[in-house]
Amino acid sequence: MMRTTIRLNDELFRRVRESAVGTNRTFTAVIEDSLRLALQSKSAVLRRGKTKIPTSGSGGLLPGVDLDDFSSLVDIMEGR
Repeated sequence: MMRTTIRLNDELFRRVRESAVGTNRTFTAVIEDSLRLALQSKSAVLRRGKTKIPTSGSGGLLPGVDLDDFSSLVDIMEGR
């Protein structure tokens, strides 16, 4: 087992301490469980890969549509 020092902001420290007391676990156990959950969630997202979004129509953009111009896109979508 490794030993390390971490710095937590006051609010996060308070919440971890409250969770430890409320669940009758050690401060370290709450931190370890939280890290495991965060790392597991991230790896699950990475394993999922790309999502295929179904499309219809002939494909491509309408004439005059610029995907980099947000204001124009909103105008087009709202029919202005």
